[in-house]
Amino acid sequence: MHETILILDFGSQYTQLIARRIRELNVYCEIHPFNHFPAIDKTIKGVILSGSPFSVRDQGAPIPDLKDIRSKVPLLGVCYGAQYLAFSDGGEVMPSKIREYGRANLEFIETASELMHGMSQNSQVWMSHGDTILQVPDRYEVIAGTRDVAVAGFRIKNEKTYGIQFHPEVYHSVEGKVLLSNFVLEICGCTQDWTPASFVETTIQELREKIGEDRVVLGLSGGVDSTVAAVLLHKAIGKQLYCIFVDNGLLRKNEFENVLSSYQHMGLNVKGVDAGAQFLQALKGIIDPEFKRKAIGRTFIEVFDQEAHLVDGARWLGQGTIYPDVIESVSVKGPSATIKSHHNVGGLPDYMKLKVVEPLRSLFKDEVRRVGHTLGIDPNILHRHPFPGPGLGIRILGEVTADKVKVLQEADHLFIEGLKKNDLYDKVWQAGAILLPVQSVGVMGDERTYENVVALRAVGSTDGMTADWSHLPYEFLASVSSEIINKVKGINRVVYDISSKPPATIEWE
Repeated sequence: MHETILILDFGSQYTQLIARRIRELNVYCEIHPFNHFPAIDKTIKGVILSGSPFSVRDQGAPIPDLKDIRSKVPLLGVCYGAQYLAFSDGGEVMPSKIREYGRANLEFIETASELMHGMSQNSQVWMSHGDTILQVPDRYEVIAGTRDVAVAGFRIKNEKTYGIQFHPEVYHSVEGKVLLSNFVLEICGCTQDWTPASFVETTIQELREKIGEDRVVLGLSGGVDSTVAAVLLHKAIGKQLYCIFVDNGLLRKNEFENVLSSYQHMGLNVKGVDAGAQFLQALKGIIDPEFKRKAIGRTFIEVFDQEAHLVDGARWLGQGTIYPDVIESVSVKGPSATIKSHHNVGGLPDYMKLKVVEPLRSLFKDEVRRVGHTLGIDPNILHRHPFPGPGLGIRILGEVTADKVKVLQEADHLFIEGLKKNDLYDKVWQAGAILLPVQSVGVMGDERTYENVVALRAVGSTDGMTADWSHLPYEFLASVSSEIINKVKGINRVVYDISSKPPATIEWE
């Protein structure tokens, strides 16, 4: 068992960032709802309370039970977490008279404090709170302040308990990593035993013990997550792993052949299944994006189940589920609202009768890539852009037909290849083309045309939770637009999507 920092989630948009920053220190951490977390044992070295959209003064505000945490392990409250500690101990927490959102500077730092050690005078931090701590309880000692926030940080005497009203996990807090390192490494005493190599060694051993002599079927997609999951399982159980790559007819141009070819040198037992016609039939007449996703998901399960039954003795289904999928399936205050159908974390139709094994469920996306490097996987696979499970089915707005798929495949291919040729591919997190249900008037060779519009989408991100549109060079956009219009019959207009997430999603459907 790895040394663990426990993060109690009160619903903050930044909670995952806390976890990511701690993992960057090579320390394992887990996020749990504030009202449902594991017992404190010897593996848990410290606890962090996250921020929250709530005020501690709200009726129904989240109230954690900390009796088994305080004084037993070091505790750090961030934003709401700090305000809750002060409020519950009798301090005064009130709505801020001045809006405390955005950049601020620490004009006062108690450098003798273990938590603030090594931080610079006037260090920039990021504030994001509507309440503020006006008066701390008697046993509290103020260790940081800004011009507008007298109590930006505190410690509790005779306890290893601390609170800060700023967010050290965001990049705008320039020395936030120093503070988190002080807490995790110095105060909690973690030894940084969470490395890709240790993960690989431990996971392979756990997989062998869990699976035994059983056989595992795994759906490969050609993407990073499923590939790393497959290689881990292959190293653990060898020929007991059966990989199935389903062509749903909604892949990128030449994707099916290219993916199968890329796996040949990896020693994986992979079977390719051409089921494009079956998927297109299931999508016939469907326009609603949620219904399309469900139709694609249902058909995939039918095809995959049929193929899995051909593997005698298959008892397990391998999945490339990663940690954000797990976190997003658990809500602090009950089931989250459905934005769109997502990974079915740990769930299968009853008739499949397979147990689920998810070797990557504790990793963030960047950690998956680092594990992949440790396993010796081709960097061309590890650094491929994410591609949605429903494929081009959710990049064709409106009904999906074979002709529309072909048109979009050609336009998308020109866009992606153009990014690669111009050394822009690795500067973008995800890119693709979207075929719009819009026709526009154009002119080609002195003739009037009335053809389709394609939108190009390219974003920068670290994990897909948030994303900014990529500022691609105008010259490149002009060139690729001209190439698409000239080479792809049926398209006479190209537009570029400059919306960020939020409020927009990365995919259009």
